Amino acid sequence: MKAIIQSTALAAVAISLLVGGCADPQEVSEIKAKVEEIQAQQKDVLAKLDALGKGQKDILAKAPAAAAPAPSRPQEDPNKVYSLTIGDSFAKGPSDAKVTIVEWSDFQCPFCSQAASLIDQVVKAYPNDVRFVYKNYPLPFHKQAMPAAKAAVAAGKQGKFFEMHDKIFANQRSLNDDVYAQYASELGLDVEKFKADMASPEVQAQIDKEMAEARSADVRGTPTIFINGKKPQGRSFELYKGIIDETLKGQG
Repeated sequence: MKAIIQSTALAAVAISLLVGGCADPQEVSEIKAKVEEIQAQQKDVLAKLDALGKGQKDILAKAPAAAAPAPSRPQEDPNKVYSLTIGDSFAKGPSDAKVTIVEWSDFQCPFCSQAASLIDQVVKAYPNDVRFVYKNYPLPFHKQAMPAAKAAVAAGKQGKFFEMHDKIFANQRSLNDDVYAQYASELGLDVEKFKADMASPEVQAQIDKEMAEARSADVRGTPTIFINGKKPQGRSFELYKGIIDETLKGQG
């Protein structure tokens, strides 16, 4: 590019001198020679630029195609009603309640701990109208999620599922393999029976069944909550209260 500019400038000087008639012929001759030299250099630069352009085209042609964008997560229909069964899952509240809340949860999930407080608030606000069903969905990357789920189900076999549920969530940050027997003792359970149940295939089978049910209900993470078979689009007491009040009004 610099050579092109120099060539243009020198040519202009040469023409100006020739046209004006005041130029020294020797000087003009030297300028012409210089212009011709620069023009030769210019052709060489242009040839190299052309070769570079072709090389870039070849590289782009050989480059792998850009990866297709990941498919977006399917949008859920907020009005879809899932057919959910309670089965052997632990529940509290009237069996004939007009509103049933079903939650799939992970005892080591921090968001599930927040949801536990929310659900407790809702159940206390509607003691005669809401039934709450807890289903286990321990995520594989939470090391204590499965042991905690087993501990809760084992405690449930002695009638203390929700007591263990509350104790585990209250101590979520300090869960380890040694604490569950301690919690069982604090709850007044038969600790040896608790340990045996916790290690039993029956307890594992119940958790596996609840996880399979989760997949059928399009559960992709925790917590996932349903109110009368529908997934609320959010989690707050005000939202749940509005849904429950509307349901009770419609059934009243």
